[in-house]
Amino acid sequence: MLPDGTNIHVNLSHETEDIATSPRDDDAKLVSSSKEGDLQAFEGLVIKHQKRMLNIAYRIVGDYDDACEVVQDAFVSAYKNIKTFRGQSKFSTWLTAIIVNLSKNRLKLIKSRQGHEVYSLNAPVRTDDGEMAIDPPSKEPTILDRMEKRDVQTRVQDCVKALDPDFREVLVLRDLQEFTYEEIGEMLKVRSGTVKSRLFRAREMVKECLKRFLGEL
Repeated sequence: MLPDGTNIHVNLSHETEDIATSPRDDDAKLVSSSKEGDLQAFEGLVIKHQKRMLNIAYRIVGDYDDACEVVQDAFVSAYKNIKTFRGQSKFSTWLTAIIVNLSKNRLKLIKSRQGHEVYSLNAPVRTDDGEMAIDPPSKEPTILDRMEKRDVQTRVQDCVKALDPDFREVLVLRDLQEFTYEEIGEMLKVRSGTVKSRLFRAREMVKECLKRFLGEL
């Protein structure tokens, strides 16, 4: 809800699957109308981009409820500041930059709230025991069964969560969302070379993290 009581409807489902392709850059009319105060036009932008923004926030923050709050705050911020958007980049790029910045702030809040540091890559990879499948009591599971039950995708997410925010965000934006190096550099206010360097290191750290997991099988 905006300060004047106007509601922005963000319909966030529990789906956070990866969306590889970027939205077409056809937001100009909706953005123009939104700048004139057309709430319906802005809600059109919300409907179009909310699922992808939720996925980005979730991958960076690592918690669904926190990611939902990030997305809600991001769309409110975008609506209040839409007149500052000059169209020099895609609207989705501008919006993603807001998501990334708010996700960073949310991570700091989570760190303060939990009273401990962001996961270290040197520490064992953690899983939520409540989400792990129970081994059948009647027989010893095979290696493939154990990989399926322990949920490799969950382990990948744990490894991504283990990264420091600077590395996590470039991995999410490039490998999961397929933004270009130039777009990521624009969002993060760094050079493309810095993006590539961070991405290389992030990939290597995730690879080492997964090797530790695979070695346990």
